[in-house]
Amino acid sequence: MLIAHFIAAAVAPLLVRQWGRNAFFALAVVPAVSTVWALFQVPTVLNGGTLSSSMPWAPEFSLRLGLYMDGLGLVMTLIAAGVGALILVYCGRYFSDSEPGLGRFAGVFVAFAGAMLGLVLADDLIQLFVYWELTTVFSYLLIGHSTELKESRRAAMTALTVTTLGGLTMLVGMVILGETAGTYVIAEIVQAPPDGTLIHVALALIMVGAMSKSALLPFSLWLPAAMRAPTPVSGYLHAAAMVKAGVYLVARLTPAFPDVTVWRYMALFFGTVTMIMAGWKALRQYDLKLLLAYGTISQLGFLIALLGAGTQAGALAGISMLIAHSLFKAPLFLVVGVIDHSTGTRDLRELSGLRTSMPATFWIAVAAAASMAGLPPTLGFAAKELALGAFTYGGLDTVVLIGLMIGTTFTVAYTLRFLWGAFSVKENVAATPVHAPGPLFQAPAAILAGLGLLGGVLSGALDPFLSVYADTVPVAPGQEPTYLALWHGLELPLLLSALCIAGGLVLFHFRHQVVWLGTRTALPDADRVYRRILAGLETLALQATGSTQRGSLPVYLGTILVALVVTTGWWAISGRLWEGEHPALRLWDSPVQIVPALVIVLTALLVLFVRRRLFAVILVGTGGYGVATLFYVMGAPDIALTQFLMETVSLVVFVLVLRRFPARFSAPALRGRRIWNLVLGLATGVLVAAMTWFALAGRQEPSVAEGYPAAAEEAGGSNIVSVLLVDVRAWDTMGEISVLAAAAAGVASLMFVRRRAQPRKAPRGIMAVSLTTPPEPAEGQVPVDLGGLRNAPRSMHIKPRLQSTWLPGASAMPSERRSVIFEVVSRFLFPVVMVISVYLLLTGHGAVGGGFAGGIVAGLAFIVRYLAAGRYDLYAAAWIQPGALIGTGLAVATGTALGGAVFGTDVLGGGHAYIDLWILGEAHITVSLFFDIGVYLLVIGLILDILRSLGARIDEQIERDAAHAKEQGRIEESETEEETVS
Repeated sequence: MLIAHFIAAAVAPLLVRQWGRNAFFALAVVPAVSTVWALFQVPTVLNGGTLSSSMPWAPEFSLRLGLYMDGLGLVMTLIAAGVGALILVYCGRYFSDSEPGLGRFAGVFVAFAGAMLGLVLADDLIQLFVYWELTTVFSYLLIGHSTELKESRRAAMTALTVTTLGGLTMLVGMVILGETAGTYVIAEIVQAPPDGTLIHVALALIMVGAMSKSALLPFSLWLPAAMRAPTPVSGYLHAAAMVKAGVYLVARLTPAFPDVTVWRYMALFFGTVTMIMAGWKALRQYDLKLLLAYGTISQLGFLIALLGAGTQAGALAGISMLIAHSLFKAPLFLVVGVIDHSTGTRDLRELSGLRTSMPATFWIAVAAAASMAGLPPTLGFAAKELALGAFTYGGLDTVVLIGLMIGTTFTVAYTLRFLWGAFSVKENVAATPVHAPGPLFQAPAAILAGLGLLGGVLSGALDPFLSVYADTVPVAPGQEPTYLALWHGLELPLLLSALCIAGGLVLFHFRHQVVWLGTRTALPDADRVYRRILAGLETLALQATGSTQRGSLPVYLGTILVALVVTTGWWAISGRLWEGEHPALRLWDSPVQIVPALVIVLTALLVLFVRRRLFAVILVGTGGYGVATLFYVMGAPDIALTQFLMETVSLVVFVLVLRRFPARFSAPALRGRRIWNLVLGLATGVLVAAMTWFALAGRQEPSVAEGYPAAAEEAGGSNIVSVLLVDVRAWDTMGEISVLAAAAAGVASLMFVRRRAQPRKAPRGIMAVSLTTPPEPAEGQVPVDLGGLRNAPRSMHIKPRLQSTWLPGASAMPSERRSVIFEVVSRFLFPVVMVISVYLLLTGHGAVGGGFAGGIVAGLAFIVRYLAAGRYDLYAAAWIQPGALIGTGLAVATGTALGGAVFGTDVLGGGHAYIDLWILGEAHITVSLFFDIGVYLLVIGLILDILRSLGARIDEQIERDAAHAKEQGRIEESETEEETVS
């Protein structure tokens, strides 16, 4: 069910491209099928059964991927899927085929529905949080659908900021709850709830998250701002789905903690206050959507108070009102969308006479509004009577009851204001011209409003189904179990309901005075307060970063190292780590190790005294080669090979970058900081070496390395290092290659930050060289055939096809930079080195090598081509774009990882086999080889991206600067000649 939603979300843009807005009808099938499936589970749930499915996720941390459906989960599934299906049908007539971003909207909408289903069915706290944040991200995209409007972007960002803040707070509470309970499985926590002070803290934090998601005060400001979203988003996210996530979380945990004071009091206090304040605010709105938005906030407070009360009566009233709210608030939002489409306005001061010009829409609104106001025979009436009756037992309940009655009175008043403002004939307002809506456009709202009426009539039949959840909450002392029915007789709740309706009629009659009074007594605007807080935070951040982030890398690194030395050194000295029984300290295992160690020490010291940047880079590289030699001497050839290759690549990259830097370091920097750098480096080195030795010497358990040979044999490999990287610790490698891809994007962004105009595509056989006027051919420059360089970036100028040489593109270089011997050697060595790289790739599982080492060797081959013949030859040799290689590498590695779960039992599951190739012998094929191929392609793409960004692009800049300087010199010379002539 969940997978079907996300598959539909992926293909939604393609369907919209083919069928236009009619694609929404096809997409509605997915949640509709989920609804039908959920209905078939009703008998199981009525009989007290549950549906569950789970698989281990991280057993060491008591985490699992689990789905669980009980009475509450089934109710929420029917709401999320059923209302979602109808609103998708509504979208098929709300939008036009020319709506910008319609395909993206359709995909995100269906994905949101899937995330909501995952949230209400998740049986693990961390899994629930993942779906929770997915709904946050998807709602951000849906609210900001009109990306060209600043108000839409601001509303989306407000919703994202507020709900994310609450979500992160909730995550802390979930971790405390899970760790204290010893499990993160929700069903197990509810069955055996933990106790203690930490649980109270955890529940308070979780309640904050629920309040932010369900827009309770003081987090309610994001919901009115979100009314910038299209009406289907308001009807689904802000009436039936997203805002119900917080309500669902409260309902899910209340059976476990009904008597916990902080949980109950927070729900009652904030719920009741929100119901009153938002209801009062709704009475002053002129925009129909804003009126419903504040009404939604008021009703969400009502729901939180009921479901957090911790009593069976409150739980039954809460889940009944939960269903009723979805069945009246969603159609009312859809009605507003119909009115807006038909009249072009939502301002009730401009609407007049729609009751006669849009009769079907009027009666749909009346049916839904009757349930919202709690009038019989609707489900809203039955639920409201239960709600009022749940707090008629004195004590604190009396205070809550008074608050709920005030909120209910406001609900009746703003319901009447909505019907009057949308459909009545108003004095001094001309009849609003109407474009008649089609029946399919109004059908979803009619179905939902009709279900609200039908639910009231069938309240008695619904009671056994809703009591499945309500009976999980204990009956309060002194109370009796209650039940849902349309008629309970002439009792106190009926009288209280009548008083609320009468009060609402009075408030509506004096609506103009209410607006005047509300304006005079209005609290500070929440949105304005929020903007001022953000502005203050931004100012504080600018001041903090301006005083600390000064753009000096030595200062940053020095700060980190000083903090490391001070904090770690203090504990090492005060703890006297050197005392106790430790094995004898060995300075070396073999005298041969002394040679590379001396090279490392000497080069590190010499770096402090050289003034030329190039010399410093060479010395650092030499120290790196010394480290690689030390690895080799100590019996780690794989690590040594990788270190050698990386030092070579790093050396080339440094040299490429240094072309844009001064040749020498500044003298004051060297004189003033030389001693300081020496002392700090020495202290850091001694500390890290000491901590490493103490950690190894203090080992109490056997080393995990003892199991590596057996793990390598099980994976079918004999090279332990390679097996570790692509089998045993493949998750780490996945993270590392993802970081490499991000690093490539960062390097490229540094060079391509400025946008440039795209020239027309060059004809076949012609190469682009530069947007600027090409420089004059250098003396001794030989023509070259550039026909094979059609893949070169378009940011290069047009040059005709020229004669070929040993390396295509070499003749474009100035003669003083060319070396015929280098070109010839490079031409012959390139294929040989590429074959070696492939050999290292294929043999890495059983011998020295691997995808990473092979990729670096291939990258070095391209580096040699670039150094020998310049950027033109690089474009000819590496005709595939670096981004394509990086993307393909990530796709292959990720596909191999997921393939283990599809064709096996685990993600990144391995396997190997021997294949007889007849004359060629027997080949050992492993699944990790394909993973290694992804690493190989990604590393090549990374090196090519660096070469193009820091090599070819800098070459172009240097040429442009030279051409500009030459042209400027000609202009000055011409001006001088003119002055002389004058």
